[in-house]
Amino acid sequence: MQGLQHRKAGSFPVRDGVASPIASLDKNILCNQYLLQRCMIFDIKRYSINDGPGIRVTVFFKGCPLNCAWCHNPESISTNVQKMYNRDKCMGCGGCVQFCPEQVCERTPEGIVTRRDRCSGCGRCADICPTRATEMSGRAATVEEIVEAVEKERIFFDQSGGGVTFSGGEPLLQPEFLISLLREFGSRSIHRAVDTTGFARTETLLEVAKHTDHFLYDIKLMDSTKHKKWTGVDNKKILNNLKALAETGASINIRVPLVKGVNDDIPNISRTASFVAALPGEKKKVNVLPYHNIMIAKHRKLGSSFSAQEMAEPTAEELENIINIFTEQGLAVQTGG
Repeated sequence: MQGLQHRKAGSFPVRDGVASPIASLDKNILCNQYLLQRCMIFDIKRYSINDGPGIRVTVFFKGCPLNCAWCHNPESISTNVQKMYNRDKCMGCGGCVQFCPEQVCERTPEGIVTRRDRCSGCGRCADICPTRATEMSGRAATVEEIVEAVEKERIFFDQSGGGVTFSGGEPLLQPEFLISLLREFGSRSIHRAVDTTGFARTETLLEVAKHTDHFLYDIKLMDSTKHKKWTGVDNKKILNNLKALAETGASINIRVPLVKGVNDDIPNISRTASFVAALPGEKKKVNVLPYHNIMIAKHRKLGSSFSAQEMAEPTAEELENIINIFTEQGLAVQTGG
């Protein structure tokens, strides 16, 4: 998988095969009795129409235990605040060089460069950048801040049957904070969805399910060895957790990213369709999500090594054949969403 070692997964320590967020978060993010006062997010997207029913606000948590080669949001993988630099927008004023307290920014014949191994993520360079060539990805947010942002869009929820979706990254990496948010929005009668990789402790997932109205659950590959090659983890826990979640009667949409050369082969799609069709409860709706190379520009901004040579979008004919495999199992399928 040459060229795809673009970055390690989120920096949470691993215990019992699953990343553990509590031990790794900075002390000033924690409040008494283990409940998180703040969490790391990297975006709040308004008027989202692809992350659950209706018009929604999507809150993107920062940090993920997976490191999917095709990830559309590579800035979501690390739990740290990260600098994103767009050289095309840089006017070369040198303000970042002058004001960086760690002297991370340097002027070279090729332009401004960042010594990222020394960057603390303070954001001074972004604050003074006149063209927004430099931006910071990641910030600590409180429950109150997120509630205030979501409540501003309530009129759209009421008219469309929408709500709030927690995505990432992986929101289950910050479970106490996630549950606090889910409870708060439940008390406000706002529909709650969680978009998850499923890579978490089963007890964490099931506790989250008690406060969630709908899940968007990813299945990437059925073969465990291939899954580990392309995402950094095997899929045993993910598939077992999906079964456990389905047994609760939870509302679940299955999301299948389609990456040509990775998981679009007929054996994998057939195994995926059979697995989903056999899940307990009502037949699950499947969203197939064709690969897009939107992440390439983001990797450049992050300064991370990345190559998409082994990945491509399936053709229209290939996509139709894949959809037919799911429908033959009695599953409703939608492209995108």
